[in-house]
Amino acid sequence: MNKSLVAICFVALLCSCGQSEPAFDKAAYEAEVLEWREGRLARLKAPTGYLNQIGLFWLEEGDYRFGSGADNDIRLPAKAASSIGVFEVNEAGVRMTAEAGVDVFSDDEPVTSILILDDTTEAPVQVTHRSFAWTVVQRDGRFAVRVRDFEHPFVATFGPLPYFAVDPSLRVAAILRRYDEPRIADVETVIEGLGYHPESPGTVEFVIDDDTYELEAYTSGDRLFFVFGDMTNRDDTYGAGRFLYADAPGEDGRTVLDFNLAYSPPCAFNDFSTCPVASPRNRLPIRIEAGEKFEPSLHYSADAGY
Repeated sequence: MNKSLVAICFVALLCSCGQSEPAFDKAAYEAEVLEWREGRLARLKAPTGYLNQIGLFWLEEGDYRFGSGADNDIRLPAKAASSIGVFEVNEAGVRMTAEAGVDVFSDDEPVTSILILDDTTEAPVQVTHRSFAWTVVQRDGRFAVRVRDFEHPFVATFGPLPYFAVDPSLRVAAILRRYDEPRIADVETVIEGLGYHPESPGTVEFVIDDDTYELEAYTSGDRLFFVFGDMTNRDDTYGAGRFLYADAPGEDGRTVLDFNLAYSPPCAFNDFSTCPVASPRNRLPIRIEAGEKFEPSLHYSADAGY
């Protein structure tokens, strides 16, 4: 069976159920994509976004002094107190004890000592000091302190994000081919030796220009999540791949992949993220000229002193 016939059969399968689709409104679709892009930029620049991160400090068991002074294990910019306190790391997690007289808060309440529940718990803790905030992240069984500066100058000067032109043809029908049982994927990250292990329900198949492709899907709440690469990673998009979400399919397995909503991972903007990279099986041998591009000048890699 030739490629064109395979593609025709595949599309026929996707369209075989239900009533015919309403006429496609290109202008309305493009407006939706542009609105999504505005939201994307707003999320990046928000206090919980990725642009205000200034450090990611990996921890082993023991004590770590932190502050702006040169003698600290974890050093923050000069506008922080010279000595803020100490992180104590043990089997219980990461506890922060503040220096006497240093203003440190959690949920707007002053704290002197607090167990910083990490981001895998139901109620992760954030601690603040002046314009700084820190949380504990747990990745692959390892702890790290992630530090933000809500007054980071990078946020104010950031943007605009670069994109390919909106291409409705790269909003494609797809079908989920479920595994007999969900599998745990083994995916590398931008940090050597650190893995990402999401649950995968199966692979999705889709057609572009009469050829059929597949990507392994990862479960993310009630949606499907993809880390994929393509030939644009060589020049126009981030080299480690891009992220994409899709609605979870119904019983018939059908969903839609809208590559116009593909976007760069956090590590495209700073050195303080733990992004998964596209696995070999999720690297497409074609150019996906849709979605977000990569602009090196929008990557912040200076030390924490700005």
